[in-house]
Amino acid sequence: MSTARRITTSTESFSDNLARLREALDRAEAVVIGAGSGLSTAAGFIYTGARFREHFADFIQEYGFEDMYSGGFYPFPTPEEFWAYWSRYIFINRYMDPPGTAYGDLMDLVRDKDYFVITTNVDHCFQKAGFAKERLFYTQGDYGLFQCSEPCRQETFDNEDAVRRMVERQMDMRVPSELLPVCPRCGRPMTMNLRSDDKFVEDEGWHEAARRYRDFLRTRAGRRILFWELGVGYNTPGIIKYPFWRMTAQDPKATYAVMNRSRAFAPGEIAGRSVCVSGDIQQALTALKNLA
Repeated sequence: MSTARRITTSTESFSDNLARLREALDRAEAVVIGAGSGLSTAAGFIYTGARFREHFADFIQEYGFEDMYSGGFYPFPTPEEFWAYWSRYIFINRYMDPPGTAYGDLMDLVRDKDYFVITTNVDHCFQKAGFAKERLFYTQGDYGLFQCSEPCRQETFDNEDAVRRMVERQMDMRVPSELLPVCPRCGRPMTMNLRSDDKFVEDEGWHEAARRYRDFLRTRAGRRILFWELGVGYNTPGIIKYPFWRMTAQDPKATYAVMNRSRAFAPGEIAGRSVCVSGDIQQALTALKNLA
């Protein structure tokens, strides 16, 4: 698909595009949702500004961090400081609920549909909103999982208890040394199960979710499928955006829809079967729910 040469944006109004998306959703026999960080941002999981200052004032004062994300790459001098920052980071972005309703609104829209979700988000918001675990594929990991830093095997470990203890007991931007997470198999330090290098663990659950996603696509082929992309940028377009474009182009019954705050667009080859909604995703989902 010659995406570099033939990109199109919708010339219709925001409300007209929402009406077209509502029609496509109602007609769809299956819905494949592809979600990126923009959806969590719309739900209120913002890594800058007031939310960052509220939870990380001490780290801002000590290190001059400007946002949560960049702070995660800082070379802390000790593991006690590293885990003070990261336990707090994981707690507020995984175990606290988002303030907005974007995920709940999306669940309401597809609750009675045959759906599947593929996401690069790692914050567990889909399951909190009621999406079925067996219909989710978290491709890039989960803030709620640890893995061996080596890793010694393809295995992950639930981290909620460990994270809560580190958050509760940290002092002066350090956690007690006895709370540092270590691999129960080999004793090496643990790390987050986040895809950042070739040491990312794809455990049995990851592979099972990948298989279910492939099976969903295979068994729904030829039906009226809506490939619905929300908040996906260009950090990893090969996971959601490009495959959605390709699968829509290959299936004449398929429709592609995209919601993005800044610029929603589609290749010219599928423009006639695409709905591009630019603007606030939370506002769009709320309005879409209200359309009969």
